[in-house]
Amino acid sequence: MKKILLSIILIINTLSASATAIGTWKAYMAYQDITEIEKGGNTMYVLASSNLYSYHENDQSIQTYDKINFLSDSEITHIAWCQSAKRLVIVYQNQNIDLLDQEDKVTNISEFYSKPMTEDKTIYSIDIDGQYAYISTGFGILKLNVSNAEISDTYNLGFRIDYSYTDGGYLYAASSTNGLYRGNQNTNLLDRNNWSRVGNYIAKTKDIDAEMLKVVKNLNPGGPKYNYFGFMKFANNRLYTCGGGYYVTSDLNRPGCIQVLSDNDEWTIYEDNLRQKTGVSYVDLSCLDVNPKNENHVFASGRTGVYEFMDGKFVKLWNSENSPLESAIATADKEYILVLGLGFDKAGSLWCLNSQAPQQSLLEYTNEGKWISHTKDALMKLGGKSLGKLTNIFHDSRGLIWFGNDHWTVPSLYAYQSSSDRLNAYTTFTNQDGQSVGVSSVQCIAEDKNHNIWIGTSVGPLMLEPSEITSDNYQFQQIKVPRNDGTNFADYLLDGVNISAIVIDEVGRKWFGTKGNGIYLISADNMTQIQHFTTENSRILSNNIESMAINPKTGELFIGTDKGLCSYMTDASVTNENMTTENVYAYPNPVRPEYTGPITIVGLSYDADVKIVTSNGVLVNEGRSSGGTYTWNGCDQKGKRVASGVYMVQTATQTGDKGTVCKVAIVN
Repeated sequence: MKKILLSIILIINTLSASATAIGTWKAYMAYQDITEIEKGGNTMYVLASSNLYSYHENDQSIQTYDKINFLSDSEITHIAWCQSAKRLVIVYQNQNIDLLDQEDKVTNISEFYSKPMTEDKTIYSIDIDGQYAYISTGFGILKLNVSNAEISDTYNLGFRIDYSYTDGGYLYAASSTNGLYRGNQNTNLLDRNNWSRVGNYIAKTKDIDAEMLKVVKNLNPGGPKYNYFGFMKFANNRLYTCGGGYYVTSDLNRPGCIQVLSDNDEWTIYEDNLRQKTGVSYVDLSCLDVNPKNENHVFASGRTGVYEFMDGKFVKLWNSENSPLESAIATADKEYILVLGLGFDKAGSLWCLNSQAPQQSLLEYTNEGKWISHTKDALMKLGGKSLGKLTNIFHDSRGLIWFGNDHWTVPSLYAYQSSSDRLNAYTTFTNQDGQSVGVSSVQCIAEDKNHNIWIGTSVGPLMLEPSEITSDNYQFQQIKVPRNDGTNFADYLLDGVNISAIVIDEVGRKWFGTKGNGIYLISADNMTQIQHFTTENSRILSNNIESMAINPKTGELFIGTDKGLCSYMTDASVTNENMTTENVYAYPNPVRPEYTGPITIVGLSYDADVKIVTSNGVLVNEGRSSGGTYTWNGCDQKGKRVASGVYMVQTATQTGDKGTVCKVAIVN
């Protein structure tokens, strides 16, 4: 039997391809900015960029931790090692608490996080004394028994405590607002009367051990440089990202940085220390695009103009000094050259949206290096200036250039046809029932498989049918979903949900990212809610979605949140007209005894016929692909787990033409 199993594995190792199982979540966290290091035994725990990793001195291995693997939450603010309990205390920005032991087992203490309080719950420090962790907060101190994983006491002093310590039988509480207090540990410290002021506040910094810092600085836990992913685009088998951060009401001042993820999970960070070269802030990049004529030629833009890169190196900043682009504030002010949307057309011209500019709005930078203004009166509606936040340039299958105004002043949608220099403006939002829809911003745009245009708004998704695009009396569709409760009533699809991102997958399903409600997956016919991912029912990092992009080849959906980047492996991948041994494969392969998830076959044609048979031709499973993907649970037609062996995957196109055969090894 062992010889048979060994032969199976040897055969399949020459055929298998590595991939991630459908339904799998993955995090892509940054570990660059080191803020705290704690040592437990021979392990260093490093808090960097609000994320955690460990370095094991014995074998020099590195382990990263995130919400998808090990941890209960995201955005860590402080860590502290409790030697007595041999556990690392981890506190998060939202006041959740984890305890991590030396076997990487996590115990969550959610009592403080979930307790409703009117006091300031901000955690400022963790200070260890024996088996206890004293957690300083905006109103007092939590006494945490690390060994028992429980909060023993809560000392509500009524003011902010920055750090605490024990000395001579007293618990000291240092407050930057009220001074230094102490209480005798032999008294009831729950009573504020047992605390007294004994001095002035002296600031304390948590110094990082110089020797440990020297070691850690030479480590490479991987990941991007920053946890900001306000914009994403998938192209050339790579995920191109930038941080976003410009909002009309405020500037987040997110570092301007282009981060590119390759198909082997390696990150390329574009040159980003640019202020010394340009003299202006390199912050709040809103968008980017890749030249279709040269994949190494990338443009990005945001708050301070248009940046040009070649092979990841900075080439030029385009602003009011060397182009028609104009400042939103004054001619001489180069800090607000607002270009919040740009994109290439197929001919290689770059189209740019210049917001809040005195005379410009839509501009073209040709592949010959010439700037051309296509400014339209319909875009100059912000007190004579161009609209407040022109963004989301999108080129559809008809060659139209779509963009929107993500601003409460004239929330709107536009379609520009460059060949005729015609601009269609959609500034009123009335649905098919003649009802006005209270849209205050147009936040994202996508085209579905039926060439309908979808927009994500502050009050839900709206759809514009192809016949309505050039109509002067256009109407948007609010899709009606029947209640199926015996009545004739229906509800508008995701009515009132704030839609921040839309992705259409290879099967035509819609993935709607939201502000505060996670992600909805809606069927291709718009009638069924297939999934609703939130932090409460999934491993998604946050319910606040800033951007999304999908790898059409694998179906991996990348999700940019306000807490970093994660992904979800969907069950829809790109289809192939011809199914060959080069583009059709199964994973995991071989299927080992401990694996119980779905077996995935990718690279299929649309609606392909799939049959899985034994080596002697006995049928065990059959069905049709979803896009270019087919999944098998590893069971036969009676629902019983199949025996160890090599199984043949036979395929045929929708019209009956035979496709390729691939093999799957099962080891029980």
